[in-house]
Amino acid sequence: MIIPKFLAPGNKVGIVAPGRKVSREDMESATKIFSNWGLNAELSPNLYGNDHNYLAASDEGRLSDFQKMINDPEIAAIICARGGYGTTRILDKLNLQPLSLSPKWIVGFSDITALHLKLNVLRIESIHATMPILFSKEDSTPSVNSLRELLFGTTPSINGPSNQNNKHGSATAEVIGGNLSLLVDSLSTPGDTDFSEKILIVEEIDEYLYKIDRMFTHLMRAGKLSRLRGLVVGRFSEIRDTTPGFGETVEEIILDKVSKFGYPMAFDFPIGHENPNLAWRSGSTMTLTVDSGASCLTPSIV
Repeated sequence: MIIPKFLAPGNKVGIVAPGRKVSREDMESATKIFSNWGLNAELSPNLYGNDHNYLAASDEGRLSDFQKMINDPEIAAIICARGGYGTTRILDKLNLQPLSLSPKWIVGFSDITALHLKLNVLRIESIHATMPILFSKEDSTPSVNSLRELLFGTTPSINGPSNQNNKHGSATAEVIGGNLSLLVDSLSTPGDTDFSEKILIVEEIDEYLYKIDRMFTHLMRAGKLSRLRGLVVGRFSEIRDTTPGFGETVEEIILDKVSKFGYPMAFDFPIGHENPNLAWRSGSTMTLTVDSGASCLTPSIV
């Protein structure tokens, strides 16, 4: 894997919105935090565009902003302002090849999962972490601090609680994943990466139980779950149900699809659309350890 350089005080980071609209207030709060870290934040020209009702700017504007940040040698990291929807509308028009020669960290989660997967195909590490639109939330401090640690070169372990549905064991492998919907959305696209012999991390928000079952069934039918080295289940937040109810919990849905494969599995990891949403390096090598006491993702030494 290609590992971008870690940041140092004085570096410049670019803030772009590849999907949904952002507010000036949220971005101003985030730039102050970056400044406190010793970083100079540069806002993309179309960050506050008004030519689309939902998206931060037109596809052309968002694409141009992101490409300029990729091409600018002074930008050390590209921070995605928020998720929502819209990244895949521009993703395949982005020229990501310059990152192979001059890599820089790309940061985000949720809709940004599509970018992480495309970068994994190119064998470039990236950072799955909280985003500027969430920096000002009262309970965001652990999430923001974990991003800072990763950007500046510290890669701490991530601990998960004991859970009766955990499957004990240990595995060391490359970690990939992110938002479940985006993982399924990537199949048969240029971002369709190989899950084999990797530790998969999944999280989701605002979905119906039957749709979660549908997506895991889709991944199973596509052969994405049978050759994993491990599975880490992050937060499944604001999950809804139909009337009559689906009759299975999230844990039961997932176990039904993967328990037969025998690899270690850990639930309730602090990753996803709730705080703390702890940062991790997509494409890095980590060790998943699950026992009766708890579970842990431990990074390999770079």
